[in-house]
Amino acid sequence: MQTFWKLFKNLSRYKGKVAGNIICNILVAVFTVVSIPAIIPFFEILFEQQEYVTENEPLEPTISSIAQWAQYQYSQIIINEGKQTALLYICGFLVLIFFFKNLFRYLSLAFLVPVRNGIVRDLRQDLYQQILALPMAYYSNERKGDLIARFSTDVQEVEHSILNVIEVLVKSPLIILGCIVFMIYVSPALTLFVFALILFTALIIGGISRTLKKNSSLAQSRLGSIISSVDETISGLKIIKGFGAEEYFSQHFNEQNHDFKRLVNKILWRRDLSSPLSEFLGILTVSVLLWYGSSQVFQNNLEPSVFFAFIFAFFSVIEPAKSFAKAYYDIQKGLAAADRIEDVMSEPNTIEEDPNASTIGHLTDSIRFENVDFRYADHEPLVLQDVSFEIPVGKVVALVGSSGSGKTTIIDLLNRFYDVSDGRILYDGKDLRTLKLKDLRALTAIVSQEPVVFNDTIRNNITFGQKGITHQDIEDAARVAHAHEFIMGTENGYDTIVGDRGVKLSGGQRQRLTLARAVLKNSDLLILDEATSALDSESERIVQQALAQIIEGRTVVIVAHRLSTIQHADVILVLKHGRIIERGQHSDLMQRNGEYRKFVQLQAF
Repeated sequence: MQTFWKLFKNLSRYKGKVAGNIICNILVAVFTVVSIPAIIPFFEILFEQQEYVTENEPLEPTISSIAQWAQYQYSQIIINEGKQTALLYICGFLVLIFFFKNLFRYLSLAFLVPVRNGIVRDLRQDLYQQILALPMAYYSNERKGDLIARFSTDVQEVEHSILNVIEVLVKSPLIILGCIVFMIYVSPALTLFVFALILFTALIIGGISRTLKKNSSLAQSRLGSIISSVDETISGLKIIKGFGAEEYFSQHFNEQNHDFKRLVNKILWRRDLSSPLSEFLGILTVSVLLWYGSSQVFQNNLEPSVFFAFIFAFFSVIEPAKSFAKAYYDIQKGLAAADRIEDVMSEPNTIEEDPNASTIGHLTDSIRFENVDFRYADHEPLVLQDVSFEIPVGKVVALVGSSGSGKTTIIDLLNRFYDVSDGRILYDGKDLRTLKLKDLRALTAIVSQEPVVFNDTIRNNITFGQKGITHQDIEDAARVAHAHEFIMGTENGYDTIVGDRGVKLSGGQRQRLTLARAVLKNSDLLILDEATSALDSESERIVQQALAQIIEGRTVVIVAHRLSTIQHADVILVLKHGRIIERGQHSDLMQRNGEYRKFVQLQAF
């Protein structure tokens, strides 16, 4: 329930609307309770049990005084205008009461709509900010589909299951309390049956719903797996079709989908049991109540008109009690989704900015790795061991090695996507952990092996959120990246939508867009992470020409396998099993007959 109360703390942002909802619900409860004794005069006239009150006593703020005043007014109407007219007045009064009751009920819902939707908006916004803020290490252990499920279906479940019951939580207790006060006033003995119903219903429904939250949490997790499977299927559809694996994937998805269906069936069966069970228990109690109440009437211990009002009050309790029972089920189901959201929200951000972090505008000297060790988790082996090297400003440093040797890890550490396990990384002599993250990452521009483009215009993919950029700036960057020509050949030029993950562009075109993005950012450090390894020969030639123009006079770190990309680097670092085993220029390393020479010979072969 801690998650429940944490969620409802957001109500403080909507104090005015929440106050309006509460006031309207109080008025709904008042008119509901007032409507109960208002029917007593109707039955008294109908059954000719009306005792006329001819003396009007001073009105006081007590129940007996108000009742005395009402009986006097009814008596005067009957005496002066007749029973038929008195019944008409009573019916009109009841219609008026129910009109105001439903008017305030609508207003309470109207106040609640922006509150409910506002909380959902805030929840999505907070969750999205957390997704942006969490370190890369978190995403290496989580499935993307499950995170999408938490962002979409879990948030939706919170809205449907928890936020929709806010009205019940405010209105129903007031109505139940008012009706019970009236019933106790009329007959404490009969009211015991109502308490028995509420207690019995709470015990039965509480027992049935114990596993609901657990099953709901499991269901949301299963749904996350289904979404993840769909995402993987769409991403790898060419490979699935190419290998004829449709049947395998279909069977795997069918098993997941079937398990999810069975689990949801169990959840809904339990949830849907609340309303009919409450109604059955209500009818059972009503039957006992009718039998016992009738005996009280026969013994002249209770007036028939008052007994009918009591029955009306009792039925006024049943509906909010049923709503309460259903709300309990819904809250249990919604809490499972809320807990899954809270798991993400409470995930600690291990890449924290120092409260006294210093700023850095430009790189003026060098970047140094000093005895750096790194492992992804405490129980995992070291990925980098005692790595030390320097990247002087204006120089090109190349990282070479087989897959898994630690090249990309060094790139990730440069951007502080992870923190070193031991040692330190210095930017102009300052530990990067003491620098503002925004300043640190403003120093670098990354061109990765897999070009990342978004379902937006070419223009926005190049500017990538930068402000104050003119069209000429964008075009100049595109020309440097050898991208302007193909851009102008697209349907709408720089305003062409590239499609999901840039599906409308070729691999080489997407890569040149990311190069143009890096050029436009004009950062002090350019990182090229296997920027040409996935391209065909023609695309590689064009991109290499662009790279040669881009890296001139810049500080560059290159991760590459191809000799054409690295042979002109100022320093080449050869990594193996997380260690630097060779370093130097191309000509020097070729003379040593070591790992680098073998690497070059394998390429030539």
